[in-house]
Amino acid sequence: MNSARFLLAGLFVLGAPTAALAQDPAVPGPKPAAPAASSAASSAASSAAAPATAPADAPTTDPAAAKDVGTELTVVGTKEAETGGSVHSVKRKQLERFKYDDPTALLTSVPGVYARVEDGFGLRPNIGIRGATSDRSKKVTLMEDGVLFGPAPYSAPAAYYFPLINRMRGMRVVKGPASIVYGPQTIGGAIDFLTEDIPATPSGMFDLALGNFGYAKVHARHGMSDDRTGFLLEGIHVGSTGFKELDGGGDTGFVRREWMAKGAWSIYRAEGVSHDLALKLGYGSETSNETYLGLTDADFRATPYRRYLASKLDRMSWNRTSIVATHTIKLGGAIEIINTAYRHDLHRIWRKVNGVRGANINDVLAAPDALTNAMYMGILRGTADSASPDQAILVGPNDRTFVSQGVQSVVRWTTKGEGWENRLEYGARLHYDEINRYQYQDGFMMQGRELRPDGRPTEVTTDNTGSTTALAMYFADALAWKRLVVSPGIRAEIIRSRLVDRLTGTSELGTAQVFLPGLGAYYGLTKQLGVLGGVYRGFSPPPPGSRNRVEESVNFEGGVRYTGKKLRAEIIGFFNDYKNLANICTFSEGCVGGSQDQQFDAGAVWVYGAEAFVETEVKTDLGVSFPVRGGYTFTQTDIRSDFKSDDPLLADPRNRGWVFAGSELPYIPAHQLTAMLGVEGKRWGAAVQALHVSRMREIAGQGAFDDARATDAYTIFDVSGNVKITKWMQVYVNVRNLTDRAYLVSRRPFGARPGSPRMMMVGLKIDL
Repeated sequence: MNSARFLLAGLFVLGAPTAALAQDPAVPGPKPAAPAASSAASSAASSAAAPATAPADAPTTDPAAAKDVGTELTVVGTKEAETGGSVHSVKRKQLERFKYDDPTALLTSVPGVYARVEDGFGLRPNIGIRGATSDRSKKVTLMEDGVLFGPAPYSAPAAYYFPLINRMRGMRVVKGPASIVYGPQTIGGAIDFLTEDIPATPSGMFDLALGNFGYAKVHARHGMSDDRTGFLLEGIHVGSTGFKELDGGGDTGFVRREWMAKGAWSIYRAEGVSHDLALKLGYGSETSNETYLGLTDADFRATPYRRYLASKLDRMSWNRTSIVATHTIKLGGAIEIINTAYRHDLHRIWRKVNGVRGANINDVLAAPDALTNAMYMGILRGTADSASPDQAILVGPNDRTFVSQGVQSVVRWTTKGEGWENRLEYGARLHYDEINRYQYQDGFMMQGRELRPDGRPTEVTTDNTGSTTALAMYFADALAWKRLVVSPGIRAEIIRSRLVDRLTGTSELGTAQVFLPGLGAYYGLTKQLGVLGGVYRGFSPPPPGSRNRVEESVNFEGGVRYTGKKLRAEIIGFFNDYKNLANICTFSEGCVGGSQDQQFDAGAVWVYGAEAFVETEVKTDLGVSFPVRGGYTFTQTDIRSDFKSDDPLLADPRNRGWVFAGSELPYIPAHQLTAMLGVEGKRWGAAVQALHVSRMREIAGQGAFDDARATDAYTIFDVSGNVKITKWMQVYVNVRNLTDRAYLVSRRPFGARPGSPRMMMVGLKIDL
């Protein structure tokens, strides 16, 4: 079987290290720091070892937890300070402060990261970085502990699975030249989600929370280790009955469960040499009564959380299994080799409204009072009956199975002398993934506010398999001499893909080979203040069997960074020069029929802007501290030439499919601002966080905004508080969207859709 063959084909594979750079008091000037551990289980392996083997800079938030393996990129005053690119981390303390379930609420606090809200809970986040499309986060390299977690990162990069943020100890966002070692998406950047380590001593945690809209969370974790072995078990259940109100009543919420088990075994440790094995197993499932059907503008302004009766049958369900095995070798303090094998399997079925027979559903929602559109709107709302099958609502499952597997290896070698240090890193990954699509639809007539089958045969719309084999390699160097750090690197991707269409009886082959050089540099003007800059080539792979041009760009950035003991601040400008901007069209952005999963090219595009970030913590003699954090992103986009397209995100039907030079890309805010202010004592804490997002175009265009083709500008506030009842028990409260602001966040794929209303939860957390 192909999948088995690829797992056995190689050992040296590309991991996901970051060329982070640290300052060492023993060396006059900055020095390159160890890149981040590239596997989930490598973290567990070090956790199981004796505490003396853990790195000195590991976090100590949890005294029972083993120190983190590899390099933990921190926000204030450590490893991120001298990178030649933009690197930001969301640390454990920030995760604990707000207890968010929605990863977008945390990621949008990082400059340069945008989110297109969809369901209000963050079940399937739409994340974009520096102007790359946010649809299904498909232009971002997504990892969990350094291992790709997307259902099929090459063959179908749309991330319909996202790990629950509740079980993470941190997140790392990498942009600019520092992202050259990540892939396959290298234009925007990469996000790495960091799971809990195996604790050094017996410890556990129990977290219970309840909230409005039927919200409930149960989260438990336990682990321990000795000198040779260790384990960690974790489980979480999160659910809600939903905040949308279905016409006629019904549940619009979700239930998610995730389980994780880690094990580690220290095979050999003597005279600076160590061999460690680690294993991570995971299982997850979801059932959510979610829909793609939105509202007319008039209905949205009147009742923004309404759901039309036509979407009553809509439901997403999936289950996922995961296994990651890692072998780590350390030879003295100079050489480290990490080998990882992984496999993820995902099966999902989303039964949903695909459209209406006899009309375009977007036209109906855009002009609900026009002629026959009024009849179809009555059918969608359930206030009118279908007169015949020709007026049926089309409902169909997208039934898809995914496989993602591979082997990867990272080799690190550190040398140093008087006043200098050099860290070389080589990585390689052999990866295989595939997606099997079987999509069909049936007609349902609205009869007496019930959906009844129209009696016509089931229509199969898609039956194909897309698969990709990819060999990725990179070489990165970080040389520090006095105040200068130079970080050159190169990445290569060799891709072979196939698309087998069982409806047409065709089979298409595709190939792509790219070499992606990059260079970053940092120069310390003083011990705290420095300038940075870099340039690298970005790339995004085409879909299986495609002979389209690959998406590629040349990306530049430059800025200034201040890093002191109590303050970090930076301003970075960026410019992405796309030779060809490409989009693999998905149903979630409005692609239906033959255009779904096809690549559309937009040619030359400029994306440019600036990011600003500041973080500090003011401490008083009274034992009270005031953490402060702020970020701002300014982004502009410019399509450089006229072209004709069938891409619904770019081509306005009013222009007969033409896109004109000077148009701006959709769903990219010109301004995004975040700010957080907290107050913390020894046994208590409180914080408020604000997010402002400017108005966004819903389709590519220029000039004044069209109200019917734009989102709302919005500002929302979240607040949190916690009190420690005892040393091991705390009560916490969290309120999202404190002012209960109703705002339109998307019109994709069908109609206006809201952000979440005010959501409150109260919880009890026990550390054992």
